[in-house]
Amino acid sequence: MIIFLILLGIILVAADQLIKFWAVDVLMPVKEMPFIHFGGFHILGLRYVENTGAAFSSFSGARWLLTALVSVMLVAMLIFVIKYKYKHPFFLISSVMIMAGGAGNLIDRVRLGYVVDYLDVKLFNFAVFNFADVCVVLGAVFMLIFMFFIEPKLAEKDAEMKRELHMEKERSDEPN
Repeated sequence: MIIFLILLGIILVAADQLIKFWAVDVLMPVKEMPFIHFGGFHILGLRYVENTGAAFSSFSGARWLLTALVSVMLVAMLIFVIKYKYKHPFFLISSVMIMAGGAGNLIDRVRLGYVVDYLDVKLFNFAVFNFADVCVVLGAVFMLIFMFFIEPKLAEKDAEMKRELHMEKERSDEPN
């Protein structure tokens, strides 16, 4: 499982970086192009943006602060995943998605001084984002699903096993 998780992380970061290289090479010169649309109804466009901040351009221009914060968060999350009681695949995959997305944007921030964004929702006014952001958001959603629906069942199973073991021990301690 660990090899799969490492490969998944590498693939997600590589995909993010390859798409961003494409965005710099192809999208930056034209600035914007249609992507997903039905006739004249545009759903998702491609627009080149250099984001010097975090989500929704918050902390704009705080490159080293954001670099430090994301680095600390990635290390903390890695430690948490290693020490966490449950090694459920859903938990591990969601963690890898979050960390890969964070790493993809961290690479941009260190290498370029900004994050390359290119996905532009046309249905409503929304921030331009990238594949790494999608990984972080989907990973976070999956993590919430794990925490609210899967982890309680695992905890209940653990509690049930402890009760059974305790009852067996009490029975074996009783004199015959």
